[in-house]
Amino acid sequence: MQINKILRAWSLCALTIPVFAQSPTASLSGQVRSEEGEPLPGAIISLTGSSKGTFTDANGVYHLGQLAAGTYRVTVSFLGYRKHTRELSLREAQRTKLDFRLQSDTRELETVSVIGRTETREVSRQAYNVTAVDARKLQNSTLDLSHALDRVSGVRVREAGGVGSSMNFSLNGFTGRQVKFFIDGVPMDNFGSSFQLNNIPINLAERVEVYKGVVPIWLGSDALGGAVNIVTRTNQNTYLDASYSYGSFNTHRSTINAGYTARSGFTVQLNAFQNYSDNNYWVNVDVADIHTGEYYRNQRVRRFHDTYHNETVIANVGVMGKKYADRLLLGITLGQNHADIQTGARMVSVFGNWYRRGNIVMPSIKYQKRDLLVKGLNVNLTGNFNLGQEQNVDTVYRRYNWFQQYKQYPGLGSERDRSLYKFRNNNGLVTANVSYQIDGRNSLTVSNVFNTFNRKGSDELYPQSARYEQPRINTKNVLGVGYKFDYSERWSSSAFVKHFAQRNKYSISYNPSGNWGDQAYLTQKNRFGKLGYGLATTYFVQQNLQLKASYEKSYRLPETDELYGDLLNLEGNIELDPETSHNYNLGISYQTHLRKIHRFSFDGNLLYRNAQGFIRPRLNANQTKQVMDNLADVTNAGADGEIRYSFKRFFTAGVNMTYQNLRNNTKYEDGYTGVSALYRDRIPNMPFLFGNADASVFFQNVGGKGNTLSLGYNLLYVHAYYLYWPSLGSDKLDIPQQLAHDVNAVYAIANGTFNVAVECKNLLDARLYDNFSLQKPSRGFYVKLRYFVSK
Repeated sequence: MQINKILRAWSLCALTIPVFAQSPTASLSGQVRSEEGEPLPGAIISLTGSSKGTFTDANGVYHLGQLAAGTYRVTVSFLGYRKHTRELSLREAQRTKLDFRLQSDTRELETVSVIGRTETREVSRQAYNVTAVDARKLQNSTLDLSHALDRVSGVRVREAGGVGSSMNFSLNGFTGRQVKFFIDGVPMDNFGSSFQLNNIPINLAERVEVYKGVVPIWLGSDALGGAVNIVTRTNQNTYLDASYSYGSFNTHRSTINAGYTARSGFTVQLNAFQNYSDNNYWVNVDVADIHTGEYYRNQRVRRFHDTYHNETVIANVGVMGKKYADRLLLGITLGQNHADIQTGARMVSVFGNWYRRGNIVMPSIKYQKRDLLVKGLNVNLTGNFNLGQEQNVDTVYRRYNWFQQYKQYPGLGSERDRSLYKFRNNNGLVTANVSYQIDGRNSLTVSNVFNTFNRKGSDELYPQSARYEQPRINTKNVLGVGYKFDYSERWSSSAFVKHFAQRNKYSISYNPSGNWGDQAYLTQKNRFGKLGYGLATTYFVQQNLQLKASYEKSYRLPETDELYGDLLNLEGNIELDPETSHNYNLGISYQTHLRKIHRFSFDGNLLYRNAQGFIRPRLNANQTKQVMDNLADVTNAGADGEIRYSFKRFFTAGVNMTYQNLRNNTKYEDGYTGVSALYRDRIPNMPFLFGNADASVFFQNVGGKGNTLSLGYNLLYVHAYYLYWPSLGSDKLDIPQQLAHDVNAVYAIANGTFNVAVECKNLLDARLYDNFSLQKPSRGFYVKLRYFVSK
């Protein structure tokens, strides 16, 4: 069955075949790089004997189409580099690929202060504390987006298990919904379970921007401590990127990304991906025989009810480069997922039949126009509505253990909470972003994001139950106004104000008569309105030495899952209040080189957070679910940094570390007059020291010109941390120190057109835990095949 699913996913390739049909005219394309292999965006390509010419894009790639047959002189020029000219002859319908490597012009560089930069480097030059990840360098790996981000300083991704398991994203001490996620600037708040960070392949992204602490105004949302913006391919060239990987635990992943843009501006974009895994990796647990009660310690067993699969297709059709729209796209996102539930919040709870499934049906519209009506007025509008549904299926009255033994009980029951509850969250989202460049130094931005949520559902097991008719309604609006002042190329500052508003409608149960079993519901409403603000500034002491500082008073409104529960392992808490934080950041960035062959870079950040009403997870009363709770006052003083080194195009290495000192700053608890025993305790169940190290070696022209063999290594380190408050009792259970080693080899053929990658994750088969007692996958081996072509 899974092979059929994979074949169906790959059959989508057939849709892209017409994209690459040859035209009767010739075409020329290629990439322009420096001697060190860095892409050169903005390089000028001109043809002597023709009026045609173009510029390279952010990847250093150019394309010239509709060329008549004949002989041409191709000249490439770029500021700070020597011109390069080649002569070639083109035949009718011939498609030629011609790459260039430009040598730096030392005399010219001495007088030039600014040269072309990639978009990834340009993002990092902002005043905000932001790290930009070039996803293209990872697209031959089997990483999903969450594991790619887990290698960024300040970031810790915690998972409950293997492929598709629940995850918690932490950024400089802020976790879960305190950090917001975006795709091309559009919030992912309403994407549902079928489209989550740890089931999206890295191939979907061109780069990923991680904003730490202060979030720019154009990313309109109520992020408390940071944001992640996934930037997909938005240029107008025609391309196909297809890949398939297979690995341990019967894990299959496949992706297809394709796009076509005609000369008329008509464009079609397709992104499709699927993930499947049995997740039957080895774990070490204590097991009691379910029939005799005999106890067996430290047994090595396989997970047996943890299958996960999801399939997603994102399609857009529209126009680009028109007078009325730079981009106008109508889209649809379709997806589904199925997740077996193996454990509760701890591995002492074992399940053998309970599962959850869901789908996404989300139409969307995107409109973008620069210089609308007047020069300098840019408009970006988006809208979508998720019509998908989720279902929780728990109807088998059994109790399981890790030996896969079970006890069957008579009558109607379940493994946890008998349910066939099927529901729709009816999520809608509208965003508007308008910016105006007043003059060369001053600009204004207005951003507004509106969310709507209305959970409706039913359970065929309890068709008459009034419980499922109760309102679960939420609306949220975030309005922001920002101003930016660019004093010079060296100094830039921004200031902004945000207004946060939320309305909730829900019901609570009560006993009107006092008689056993009598239950009624009372509808309740509440609303919040808060005002936040912030500023950011950056100054270049030298061209290669940048200083940054930023501050924000931010708010984060409770999310719907936190208020109403996710009907899985998160219990709702309607009593949650908004949380707020004062976020301070100081940063430094420095790059240098020795004799143009040794390159060094350093990025360091100091941070301070003071959060009130801090929302954090705790175990519920019977320790089978998590529930979110407000903690009055939490501070975090920390630092993160990264050092990187590269030698020519042969070797690169780097290391990053993060330290975050989250402390309970609640001195007096409600109802008590004395100082709390937990005052200044480190926040439990939260990593405070972690980091990554990586190294790669590149061998050029292996087995042929344009072929590259790379060998890579990655180390993840997480220091041990307490599960409970350190000051409570002597039983200080902890999540042990983690050391994970990953290795890989990638063979890229024909300048990256064909690629083969082999990986080993958790090389030493260490016992890895992100959450107490929940073991992550044991050692696994994976292979990936990828084909990429662009014109």
